[in-house]
Amino acid sequence: MSHHKSAAFPLALLYAALIVYASLYPFTGWRDQGLTPWAFMAAPLPQYWTRFDLLANVVGYVPMGFLLTLGLLRARWGWLAVLLGALGAGLLSFAMEATQSYLPIRVASNLDFGLNATGGALGALAAYVLERLGAIDGWRRFRARWFVQDSRGALVLLALWPVGLLFPAPVAFGLGQVYERSEEALAELLQDTPFLEWLPLREIDLQPLLPGVELICVALGALVPCLLGFTVIRGEGRRALFAVAALAIGVLVSALSAALTWGPAYAWAWVSRPVELGLLTGAFVALVALFVPRRFCAGLLLLALVVQVALLNAAPESPYFASTLQGWEQGRFIHFHGLAQWVGWLWPYMAFVYLISRLGRRSGGTPAEPPPESLPEAGPPPN
Repeated sequence: MSHHKSAAFPLALLYAALIVYASLYPFTGWRDQGLTPWAFMAAPLPQYWTRFDLLANVVGYVPMGFLLTLGLLRARWGWLAVLLGALGAGLLSFAMEATQSYLPIRVASNLDFGLNATGGALGALAAYVLERLGAIDGWRRFRARWFVQDSRGALVLLALWPVGLLFPAPVAFGLGQVYERSEEALAELLQDTPFLEWLPLREIDLQPLLPGVELICVALGALVPCLLGFTVIRGEGRRALFAVAALAIGVLVSALSAALTWGPAYAWAWVSRPVELGLLTGAFVALVALFVPRRFCAGLLLLALVVQVALLNAAPESPYFASTLQGWEQGRFIHFHGLAQWVGWLWPYMAFVYLISRLGRRSGGTPAEPPPESLPEAGPPPN
């Protein structure tokens, strides 16, 4: 019996929240058209659509159905997990389309609902097929061999980290730059109210990052996922393989983000001299940290998060960077923008809360390890 808690349900909950944001952004201009929320179901099919729209609506809900079904399979629901997983994804899509009928810049669509439900059903079916083929059971055995018992929170954060990198970042691997936008949003919210005078607005303009500071931010950004993995991974050899994989994924996802933003020809335009040196520095520190105890890695990770976030938020968003976001916030990438933007903004703070909660436990932040005899052995998949 596995002693590891499944990360499927926490990931499903987070993914559902991101879908809600992507579907209802920008949450303004609500109005009642005098129609029932489900009137879109009887409307004619949309006349204008693109292949991108069709693919995005299907693919966007595949993870939702997959994660829901995977969590239910882990809870021993059997074949009912497929039906409930697909139904859950479909109901979420219906709720989003019905709510969109109250937003002026959104159009509730029966086609979108059908595509979303299809994607959720495909994800649910994929989870069931993988379970029957033994792939999910293989992942459980792999997780038991590689990771300590209480590793769910770290695995959820590690799964979200590449998603955050998809959103264009002002500095490579630079997640969590929220100060300037938060200040502007709060000032706009309090405009024409007496509370605006109480807002501690800065009096000095933020200064752009120097090349040396940019190098440090990149190095810390590359080091953070490695240290997070080291807090829950067994053995130096496995840590080393994980670090190589994490850095490779980070580089590839950053290239994909640049290609989506500026075009395939500029996929590697973000790789400057400070970025190269920062990646090398982060990799070297990760190499040294291979032999550091897990509890000490957690402390180093806290320090790295605090320093990187402080440095990033002491710098402004460059006008060039701000202009690149318009293609995400106003163009066809709005769904990806909704899914990735908040992860990119909030990931360091979620990691910080996770680490603080772990350090506050009796174990002092060191996850428990099950006894060797409790680790699952390789065997045929369950019937």
